[in-house]
Amino acid sequence: MSTFIDYDFLLDNKTASTLYHEHAAKMPIIDYHCHIDAAEIYNNRQFADLSELWLAGDHYKWRLMRAYGVGEELITGETSGWEKFQAFAKVLPLAIANPVYHWAHLELQRFFNVYMPLSTETAEAIWEKTCSKLSEESSLSARGIIKRMNVEVIVTTDDPIDSLEWHSLLASDDSFKTKVLPCFRPDMAMNIEGKGFVDYMTELFNSSDIHITSYDDLKAALLNRIEHFDSCGCRAADHGMFRLTFSPSSENEVREIFLKGLHGKPVDAESADKYRYSLFTFLAEEYARRDWVMELHLGVMRDVNTPMYDKLGANTGFDTIGVSIDIPHLARVLNSLNMHGNLPKTIIFPINPNDNAAVNTLAACFSAEGVRGKVQQGSAWWFNDTLGGIKKQLQDFAEYGVLSNFVGMLTDSRSFTSYTRHEYFRRILCGFIGDMVDKGLYPDDFNYLSLIAKDISCDNAKRYFGF
Repeated sequence: MSTFIDYDFLLDNKTASTLYHEHAAKMPIIDYHCHIDAAEIYNNRQFADLSELWLAGDHYKWRLMRAYGVGEELITGETSGWEKFQAFAKVLPLAIANPVYHWAHLELQRFFNVYMPLSTETAEAIWEKTCSKLSEESSLSARGIIKRMNVEVIVTTDDPIDSLEWHSLLASDDSFKTKVLPCFRPDMAMNIEGKGFVDYMTELFNSSDIHITSYDDLKAALLNRIEHFDSCGCRAADHGMFRLTFSPSSENEVREIFLKGLHGKPVDAESADKYRYSLFTFLAEEYARRDWVMELHLGVMRDVNTPMYDKLGANTGFDTIGVSIDIPHLARVLNSLNMHGNLPKTIIFPINPNDNAAVNTLAACFSAEGVRGKVQQGSAWWFNDTLGGIKKQLQDFAEYGVLSNFVGMLTDSRSFTSYTRHEYFRRILCGFIGDMVDKGLYPDDFNYLSLIAKDISCDNAKRYFGF
């Protein structure tokens, strides 16, 4: 029987162990998609306790607590950090096989040298030890954690209206070696049927200094922000959409649809799809022109619990896997961009794991000379970054394409300690490869095995994004 999270955690044979410890584990971290606040990095935020470091803003943990029946006061309410931590400690031992159980204990081990499992019985001792370390060790500040984990590049997620002042300050700070780059996320501008669309147009005017009275003004304002992001080192744009449809229409029709949304009039679903498709193709062309990577996060149903959304707002743990991606529509969207020479390097993140095979086979239809995996499936995302979900994504990517093209893991997190998710992924990756060798499905050739592991762990992302 193996020891809980030991030296060879998830590494079931000698090949996997050697591959991880001598190769993958030594690679820097390229975190090409996350939700870390650049201001907190610049100001080198200090954390008083595990409630601040772990529980604040982490809807993965919140979902576990709610599933167990913990009251909201002990999750997002005004109770003390210790009380919230106690509530989490009560739930965690019962969450067997949930990735949060592994992530939490990897973080306790790597950052605090705590090897006892968290439970009601150990909560007080762990709380006291971690509070002491947080107050005494500079390596547990925001910048300290990043340096400690050998993070080479961080890509945040930023609205077009963001000034990016903190990114600029970080770029000019010679004492901090990690690159912190923005990612362009224009979801609010795309969501014409959303409640905040009209107000958002005012905010976009304020940031671009372009008065938005027409669809052409909107495109000019977004182009202004793209140029600003590009000047700040941006290498990627991200779109989070429930669906993406191939919905071409005339420019005049889109102009009329936009004016309805701008004046707060209802926009039906068909018209919204036409507007979204038009704006999306305009933006994709600009991404391709700058050699940005386009990330598509597709299929999530967001904020399905209306009372809790009204109480807490978005990104608080009330989202779910939605319908499968409409592959025929997505194929036509990519094909149209490709026909006009406007298809950027594209990473597709399906939220429904049943879409893996379809996404991988579709991606292989759009290649380009000199670009490894120009269009490819992204890492197992959100509800899929489990032990089984990551293995399934690797298996599907390998069976339908060239696994060694894969740009690898990201944290997609708001937590500074979440960099251990890269370790979790790399161990699963090396275990997956080692199992292939152990079963005689691939030769024991470390010239190639080490190259594959290092490329997926780090080097592919550096090449693909141009960091």
